[in-house]
Amino acid sequence: IMKLKEMPREALQQFYAEAKAEYDACKAKGLKLDMSRGKPEKQQLDLSNALFSLPTPDSYVSGGIDARNYGTMDGLPACRALFAELLGVKPEEVFAAGSSSLTLMYGLISKAFTHGLLHSTAPWSKLGKVKFLCPVPGYDRHFTICQSFGVEMLNVPMTATGPDMDLVEEYVKDPAVKGIWCVPKYSNPEGIIYSDETIARLASLKPAAEDFVIMWDNAYCVHEFSGEFVPFKEILTECRNAGNPDMVFEFASTSKITLPGAGVACFACSEANMAYMKKLLNAECISFDKVNQLRHVQFLKDRAGVLAHMKKHAAFMKPKFDTVIEFLDREIEPLGFASYHRPTGGYFVSLNTMEGCAKRTHQLMKEAGVIMTGAGATYPYGKDPQDANLRIAPSYPPIAELREAMHVLCVCLKLAAAEKLLG
Repeated sequence: IMKLKEMPREALQQFYAEAKAEYDACKAKGLKLDMSRGKPEKQQLDLSNALFSLPTPDSYVSGGIDARNYGTMDGLPACRALFAELLGVKPEEVFAAGSSSLTLMYGLISKAFTHGLLHSTAPWSKLGKVKFLCPVPGYDRHFTICQSFGVEMLNVPMTATGPDMDLVEEYVKDPAVKGIWCVPKYSNPEGIIYSDETIARLASLKPAAEDFVIMWDNAYCVHEFSGEFVPFKEILTECRNAGNPDMVFEFASTSKITLPGAGVACFACSEANMAYMKKLLNAECISFDKVNQLRHVQFLKDRAGVLAHMKKHAAFMKPKFDTVIEFLDREIEPLGFASYHRPTGGYFVSLNTMEGCAKRTHQLMKEAGVIMTGAGATYPYGKDPQDANLRIAPSYPPIAELREAMHVLCVCLKLAAAEKLLG
């Protein structure tokens, strides 16, 4: 098959006409398909239905603590121990909270602005300018948090091994640069796992800002859908060994392990950071939902239990990702005008259209009845400088609908690229 960019104009016009006819046929179907967010499908949620019968009436007490009562602000010890085992940290470095890790991330940035972090000389709200490093493409919710506080975001390109560390090391010489967002395993949206070298360089950073913070959003720490669990360097230990014990906050949750709307989230940090955060949190809460923490401990039990549960998720996830790659390999790859990642875990496929075609592809998809994450959402301020990146979220639709959606996507990619080349 001839590459799209190498086609003579006459052949390209014929290609465009065929793509347009196929697109019109897609529109005529009146589809209403949604793959805009990385949500588990119903059958995946059903895997955790046993949670609703836990804890049993005689099992509300854990470690001498009645989970139904006030107290134990930092979480049920058994729940902290479970997260510690999953993340490879000490239980005393874990704070188990409510259902949302995003709430915990927002809360940390909020407290930095109102009170400052452990090593802040002043609350960030008193500073002239606050900047954050944002690996791109990245997670739109991280960017939304920054935007809500007026934080200036600086793009750091992602490489095959994580963020461009030469650029990161240069940026942190600026004292206004206060942190970096990281999704270190199966990054959102590219599915990249940070290399050992990248993690070591992050842990060894010497920022000008004494209160610089690595926001380590380990959302997909056990989310392999192809192959066995991939071991991963533990960031708290790395930072401690590099002489930066207080530089990182790690976040995780059971959102895509059990129930996204009713899971348990945690943060992990140094014991000095923990003491400081507990003092601040003491003003806003007495305790989080320990009953839910307990039911999760009783349901998941331990690391082995979590990994066995994730194998059940993988049985639903892998066929969907295989479907995405099947369509892209057959319809798009031979034409040579787009690129994409082949993740083995996480929830997304990152697709780069021909430069200048992402918004047009998204518009065509919408008009054909298929909703995707907005073009530009994977960049701060919604501004993708190349107008190229689209995030595919295949988890929610049933396979039959996903096949329909992928067919439409491939047609739209071809049509948008042909339009661009024909000018």
